Amino acid sequence: MKRQRGRTNLPVPAIALACSAIAFFALPLIGLLWRAPWSQAWRYINDDASLAALRLSLICSLWATVLSIVFGVPLAWLLARVQFRGRSFVRALCTLSMVLPPVVGGVALFFALGRRGIVGQYLDRWFDLRLPFTTAGVVLAQTFVAMPFLVVTVEAALRQLDGRLEDAARTLGGAPWYTFRRVTLPAIGPAVVAGSVLAWARALGEFGATITFAGNFPGTTQTMPLAVFLSLETNPEKAIVLALVLIVISFTVLVVLRDRWFFGRNGGSSTALP
Repeated sequence: MKRQRGRTNLPVPAIALACSAIAFFALPLIGLLWRAPWSQAWRYINDDASLAALRLSLICSLWATVLSIVFGVPLAWLLARVQFRGRSFVRALCTLSMVLPPVVGGVALFFALGRRGIVGQYLDRWFDLRLPFTTAGVVLAQTFVAMPFLVVTVEAALRQLDGRLEDAARTLGGAPWYTFRRVTLPAIGPAVVAGSVLAWARALGEFGATITFAGNFPGTTQTMPLAVFLSLETNPEKAIVLALVLIVISFTVLVVLRDRWFFGRNGGSSTALP
C-alpha cells in the first residue's frame, strides 16, 4: 500500500515541537540576513583577502574530501566486513574527531606531525617536510575532522547491503577487487556521495583544528572561517557577508543533492545515512 503524501498521524503537540525546532535552525540565518549590509556586500566579497580565503577554503576542502574518500571508503569496508579483535576500539578511535573539540584535535595533530612530533620530527629530519603552518597542514586538519562523517555513512550502508550480491559475484569467479569495484561500490554509491558531501561541508567550515595546527596566514592558511572570525573583531559587517557566502555555498550543495543521494526517489530512506 502506497503512503499517501500530505497526511500525517502526528499529534498537534509533536507538530508544534517540530515547528519550534525548524524555527530554532532558521532564526540564526534570518538574523544574518536581517543584519547583512547589502549595499556593501559585493565590495566585501570582491575584496582580495576575501577572495583568497574563499579560494583557499574551496581548494583545501576539496582535497580533504578526496583524501577522505581514498582512505575512508576502505576503512569503512574494513569496519563493516572484517571481524577482528578490537574492532570497536578502532571504530571509536577513527570517529573520535567527530565529538572531539576541534582545538584539541589541532593540538593532537601538532604533537603528532609538528617538527618535534612523534612522526613530524622524522618528516622534518629525513625529508625536510614541515606540515604545520602550511596549506598542506590545512588539508590534513580538515581531513582529520571530516573523514569520520564519510566513514560512518559508508559503513552504515555496507552493513545494510545484502551480502548475497557479493556472494553471488564471488561464486561466479569474481576476484575480491572485481567484486568490490563492480558490485559493492555501485550499490553503496549514494552513501559514498552523501558521505563525501557531509565530509566536504565539515571541511569547508572547519576552524579550530585548522587555526591550531596550520595557523592563520593570509593566502597560505587563512580559510574563510578564519577570515570570518578575524573580521568579527574588526569589521562585523564584513564578517556577516563572508558568513553568508559560506552558508549559501553549503546550503545550495545540500539542497541540490539531498533528494537525489540522501534519500530514495520515492521518499523512503536510503542506506546513505547511518
